[in-house]
Amino acid sequence: MSDTSILVLVGSLRAGSTNRQLAEAAIGVAPAGVDLTIYEGLADIPFYNEDIDVEGSVPAAATAFRDALAAADAVLVVTPEHNGTIPAVLKNAIDWASRPFGASPITGKPLAAIGSAYGQFGGVWAQDEARKALTIAGASVLEEIKLAIPGSVVRFAEIHPKDDAEVVGQLEAVVQGVVAAVSEKAAA
Repeated sequence: MSDTSILVLVGSLRAGSTNRQLAEAAIGVAPAGVDLTIYEGLADIPFYNEDIDVEGSVPAAATAFRDALAAADAVLVVTPEHNGTIPAVLKNAIDWASRPFGASPITGKPLAAIGSAYGQFGGVWAQDEARKALTIAGASVLEEIKLAIPGSVVRFAEIHPKDDAEVVGQLEAVVQGVVAAVSEKAAA
């Protein structure tokens, strides 16, 4: 059993996405005692609807997602940018994670948002939107932890992020920052 469990939410559903590869690379740099796990069920969660978010009616996929969030010590969001903002699948996950408001499984949980995008800014708009929505949802967003990799389609056309020394170093710092936030929360 690991000392620190970090749930990774990848905003792209595409199997070969650079953001999924970035998440895989983050898993590879996790130090001993730290377990990063990509949540594989985001595509299965129905669109948030308050009519089905009642005891006895919550879809199994939403319950499984909330349970995974509750079991994690922290969350790492790895997102592309879709039309200048976060992908719908990630926004939907945030909506499910935010309820019940104030007592949701994400309330107070350390969370960092990073990612890559084809454009010249590396998806910073999507990351900022994710941070904003997750702050409102109740997460303890780690504003100081940032990583935006521009030109991802070209940069990672022939190399996986795990083989890019600069990216590996940046991911190590991200993971260390999240782990430090978990330790600080536990000590408080």
